[in-house]
Amino acid sequence: MFTIIGGDGKEYGPVPANQLREWIAAGRANLDTKAKAHGADEWRRLGDYVDFGAPAPVPPSISGADADTSEAPLPEPVAETAPLAGRGERLLAQILDNVIGLACALPGLIMMALAAARAGLGFGTNLEKLTTAAGFGAGLMVALAAVLVLAGVQLWMVVTRGQTIGKRVLGVRIVTFDDETNPGFVKVFLLRAVLPALVGAIPIVGIPFTLADYCFIFRADHRCLHDLIAGTKVIKA
Repeated sequence: MFTIIGGDGKEYGPVPANQLREWIAAGRANLDTKAKAHGADEWRRLGDYVDFGAPAPVPPSISGADADTSEAPLPEPVAETAPLAGRGERLLAQILDNVIGLACALPGLIMMALAAARAGLGFGTNLEKLTTAAGFGAGLMVALAAVLVLAGVQLWMVVTRGQTIGKRVLGVRIVTFDDETNPGFVKVFLLRAVLPALVGAIPIVGIPFTLADYCFIFRADHRCLHDLIAGTKVIKA
């Protein structure tokens, strides 16, 4: 992970090396851009880091009596971080999940509408009359059952693999920010979905919180406010 100083003098990051390569390719940074590795205090050129083309330091050779005849173990390779999911991909995945939810509830909604039409009831009808119309209750049960089944499937998928149906189709996945492992139930559901929804439902506070949540996706690391709360990010699967 690296933090850089942009052309405007502001700090951006920390972001993974592959994100910086994309910025370099787009002309937003170059090998002379000042940067420092995560946890370091020294600012250096991007080009001075091995990740961006600098030669790896060669250890001094050992000769004579000090030479160790045993073979030194090779260092562990540094795992490359996965590319971040694009903003458009995340939006399309959310839209697709909403469309799937509507499609599942649609048969029940149609049954409810037909029951109301047969009874000659319109939008201004008393709720009690509407719910007692023949077939309306059955349509409501069908719609609720379909939505509950879909919610169970979506919950199981997002907890076990970090993907909803929409995210799976778009090829993106929710992972923990630090090690890109599966976040699990607490992070991916309770902290990332339930807690923001509860805060968003609070009068006065909810609307600004929700707006800020989605505006945070324009950060360099594409992490919404709910990602920061849960310690997650969305990557390409």
